[in-house]
Amino acid sequence: MGATRETGSDAPGEARFLARLALLAVLGSLLVLVLALGEGGLMVLGAGLLGVVLCAAGVWWFVAHRGLLRVIGALLVFLAPAGVVVLFAYQGLWLTALILVLCWGVALTCARAALRRSRPERPQVATAAARPARPVLIMNPKSGGGKVGRFGLVERAEELGARVILLDPGAPADVAELARRAVADGADLLGVAGGDGTQALVAAVAADHDLPFLVISAGTRNHLAMDLGLDRDDPSRCLDALTDGEELRIDLGDVSGRAFVNTVSFGVYADVVQRPEYRDDKAGTALSLMPDLLVGEGVRRLDSLVDGAPLADQQALLVSNNPYFSPDEISGTGRRPRLDDGELGVLGIRVEDAAQAADLAVRGSQSTGLTVLSAHRVEVTVSGPAEADGPPEAAEDAGTDGPPEVAENAGADGSAEEPGTSGAVEIPVAVDGEALRMPIPVVCTLRPGALRVLVPRDRPGVVAPPPAIDWRRILDLAFGRTVRTAPR
Repeated sequence: MGATRETGSDAPGEARFLARLALLAVLGSLLVLVLALGEGGLMVLGAGLLGVVLCAAGVWWFVAHRGLLRVIGALLVFLAPAGVVVLFAYQGLWLTALILVLCWGVALTCARAALRRSRPERPQVATAAARPARPVLIMNPKSGGGKVGRFGLVERAEELGARVILLDPGAPADVAELARRAVADGADLLGVAGGDGTQALVAAVAADHDLPFLVISAGTRNHLAMDLGLDRDDPSRCLDALTDGEELRIDLGDVSGRAFVNTVSFGVYADVVQRPEYRDDKAGTALSLMPDLLVGEGVRRLDSLVDGAPLADQQALLVSNNPYFSPDEISGTGRRPRLDDGELGVLGIRVEDAAQAADLAVRGSQSTGLTVLSAHRVEVTVSGPAEADGPPEAAEDAGTDGPPEVAENAGADGSAEEPGTSGAVEIPVAVDGEALRMPIPVVCTLRPGALRVLVPRDRPGVVAPPPAIDWRRILDLAFGRTVRTAPR
């Protein structure tokens, strides 16, 4: 964890003021409840909590079951919150509920602002970079719905002196091999306009040869570009790094010899993306398979060793290149505050029934169904049937980026089988959104500072995520007590 630093009595006055405002807002909400006891204050709390529980149970029944239970679940998702609103209106409690919501909104907003000001972000150090003389960029014209053509990336890159390798969507290519050939021909920079799965393959070659790597946000979601602070709306701005750039050193993930830049997923999600129909109908495929994957007979569960400590019987496991700020990465909205902290993020999920789903909805990261860790090494095996439900598929991007290449070291059937592992038990793995199969145990590690990333000097930058609420720290800030915090 490193050394700690002290804040508290010397904390900025603005942080102390905001912490006190947060506590006043909390006291205000308690006062409202006390004054409203005869007017239904407890009913407001009870009805609100019941609405959350019923809604969470409805989501579980909708996702994990078929037939009548799925219909009931869908109805609960819509009717539970609507019923709470109707109850408040009918009982004349809407004003009490509104004041409580406003008080808690003010409390949370002020608390986060206080924590952010008391513990400033440590910016990632960027160093001056020389203009590359022989940059080579690999571009996937299908990625992101055709962003390469729509933003004129080929023409713009060639104007700036780069050599462009344009992939043929109709002829799958080994992009890692293309990158290695470019290095052999004298390339002094490698770059990719494509999805994160393609980015990772070329990034590994750049890291192996200690060459700068250029990320062009031409994919669909562009998670790596987002966490690098690049412009995701206009990928052509990423090319400015060729003439006015600076360099960042970031970590590069490794999953059983294959590089990853964002996440490696095991379990439910990895099982779903293996199916060929997932590419054309993501929601329909997931809803069709979820009941069997979550509560069906012979469901596979994941066992893992996280820095040697066991984490058993998980339905889903996500390992990330540096920890995400919160479990929101499941929905694709999570951010990583840094990419150079030298640690893997680990998120384990185990929800067996509606009660556990409700517990997760109410308690969040404190729920027993959710495990959030950081580690340097994660080893994954299975505790249920080892064989996948479907046949191995070609290792292609399961998202809409659709890079056409087959995974490096893939066998003839597309499975990620290393030489000498014939007959080994394999499990589905989703690496940066690509559907692969790997022999167990699957080992995830990190190469700290392995990747040199060239970014434009003028870029939107990283939006700092709001800090997690720690009321003990808020109390310490408000009353000027010393707070010991680990540096970020």
